[in-house]
Amino acid sequence: MPQVTRLRVVGAAIAAGALTLGSLATATAVQAANPRRAIAHTHPAWAVPAKRLSSTAVTSGTVSAKVYLAPNHQAALASEAAAVSTPGSKSYRHFMSAAAVRAEFAPSAAEVASVKSWLTSAGLSVTSVSAKAPAGAYVGVRGSVAAASKAFGVTFGTYRGPGGQSARAPQQAATAPSSVASSVLAVSGLDTAKSAIKPALPPPGPNYWVAKPCSTYYGQLTATNKPKAYGKFQPWTTCGYTPSQVRGAYGVTNSGETGANQTVAIVDAYASPTIKADANQFATVVGDNPFTAGQFKQYKAGPYSLAGPNQCDAAGWYGEETLDVQSVHGMAPDANVRYVAAGSCLDSDLAQADALIVNNGLASIVSNSWGEPAQFSTINSVFDAIFQLGALKGIGFFFSSGDSGYEGPGEDPASPQDQVDFPTSSPYVTSVGGTSLAIDKTSSYQWETSWGTINDPLIHLKNGGKKWQFTPPGKYPSGYGGSGGGGVSTEYKQSQASYQAGVVPTSLAESLPDGTTSSTPMRVIPDVSALADPSTGIMVGQTTLQPDGTFAFSLSRIGGTSVASPIFAGIQADAQQKLGGAIGFANPGIYSLDTQFPYGTTGAFNDVTDHPLGAGYLGMVRNNYTNPYTKQGPLLTYLRTLGINGEGKDRLKAVTGYDDATGVGSPKNYIQDAPQLP
Repeated sequence: MPQVTRLRVVGAAIAAGALTLGSLATATAVQAANPRRAIAHTHPAWAVPAKRLSSTAVTSGTVSAKVYLAPNHQAALASEAAAVSTPGSKSYRHFMSAAAVRAEFAPSAAEVASVKSWLTSAGLSVTSVSAKAPAGAYVGVRGSVAAASKAFGVTFGTYRGPGGQSARAPQQAATAPSSVASSVLAVSGLDTAKSAIKPALPPPGPNYWVAKPCSTYYGQLTATNKPKAYGKFQPWTTCGYTPSQVRGAYGVTNSGETGANQTVAIVDAYASPTIKADANQFATVVGDNPFTAGQFKQYKAGPYSLAGPNQCDAAGWYGEETLDVQSVHGMAPDANVRYVAAGSCLDSDLAQADALIVNNGLASIVSNSWGEPAQFSTINSVFDAIFQLGALKGIGFFFSSGDSGYEGPGEDPASPQDQVDFPTSSPYVTSVGGTSLAIDKTSSYQWETSWGTINDPLIHLKNGGKKWQFTPPGKYPSGYGGSGGGGVSTEYKQSQASYQAGVVPTSLAESLPDGTTSSTPMRVIPDVSALADPSTGIMVGQTTLQPDGTFAFSLSRIGGTSVASPIFAGIQADAQQKLGGAIGFANPGIYSLDTQFPYGTTGAFNDVTDHPLGAGYLGMVRNNYTNPYTKQGPLLTYLRTLGINGEGKDRLKAVTGYDDATGVGSPKNYIQDAPQLP
């Protein structure tokens, strides 16, 4: 199974205004010659003949797998999740209790017994069963490759995996006997893209030191000693916005809401040993209040594994989860925060963490700043079932849209084709894209554009002069500096979610990433957007390795849609406080607000475009240390041109109205408008 990166039902005809979603069917039609059904996504997309490392089949070794159990009444699950989430529905926000969800959708004892019997009859041993609650229910098994081959009807081969390593994988899709196929949702663990176990967590890595000069607000300092670009001297990049600045720009301060009586959960892999202490110290440094007793709690979804630097890199996740906690707390200072640590970066472990929140009702808002190219996802249907079950209980999931645009080879060399990330492209989550945000001296919103950066290095001439190495904005893809994720998903092929109908332009929803046109509109991401560009990024505080070899709390600047998702999740807590209760799955309401309160002075969202100040490019100048982890020079200077999300067919353009770079836009009067949903 591929490593997840940080920064990702059967269709039913339902009432007008509800979600109309693509198929999550777990099996194909019964094969004529073999009464078995294929299990979706069990043949990895990277396990192709061209990447086969040996013609000899793998017949030895051990397989540890999870067989995920389908929720009962999948058609009802889809329609009921839609009904409680859709403004105007009689069931809108009439959420189900945990007991009711469990009674209706949890797998039955007979189904569990049948699945266990199938697996053990093939020679596999059952190692664990988690089936009392429907979200993420599974039967864990272990046994020989021969037993797995018999149970799943596959042969195994050796391939070059997504990270370039040798990995074992099925040579075809796994199957299940037709007698139990309706109870099987997905299988994980049949491939070994990640295999070595290292349970001990490492210490934090080094800090990323921000080089001066930099500004405390947009436009404070201008780089008059550097060459002009686009006819003028450009401003120095910011040092990192504080939470109060972002609260001011996105309407949180004016709303008066603080997220009181709301709970936000954050899911990442592993757990920084100083996550709470760092959040409290950071709050004190920036003038906010630290967590009160009981306001922050931490949960562990499973045992840690794959922690090494060449595996999931546990230490690399510490900064991610630190900024997630600080971003949520910054936007909703009085909200409860529940940090849930997945056992590793594998899909199965991250799904287990999200399922823990749903099954135990830990929060009504969940932020996830991780994902992977959709091609590498293997348990999509499991995630979707978790999100649907969460919607029934009034839980909304928010995901970062990704930091590599359309994930084309120009943005992500590991991706062989244009594709969106997953789980952010699930129609059951709110996908949060990225922007570059200008905040003025009074913490007021100035302008915003889509996050997409091209870097152009400063070079020194022999005559003592200076120039930008290339004609601005610079070269693509060599100068590409990251961008918010977006585009059209091909995973959900039957129809687009109905909440996007009438808002997402049909021409956009039918334009597939391979350049062809779909006969029906598809799911498009992102849904909304928020600050993500590191050039206009946020300040973060974390205990890190210092240049002298000690560990200490340090400030830095960070960006990415890993910032955007928890920012919006925190603002969602403020909106729920204003409303007086949970909103649940937010998308139907978000798109309803977009039509009820269109862009303008009273709009719910800022309409983010590539050229917010008119024709021409926006730029900033930034200094970097040669080694930013040790503060070692000399300084390297770059012109960073903003608002360029990819090039050519990979380009995601932010235009007036909905677009696949910034969705319906960033929060404006969202907190005040949310309570006006019917």
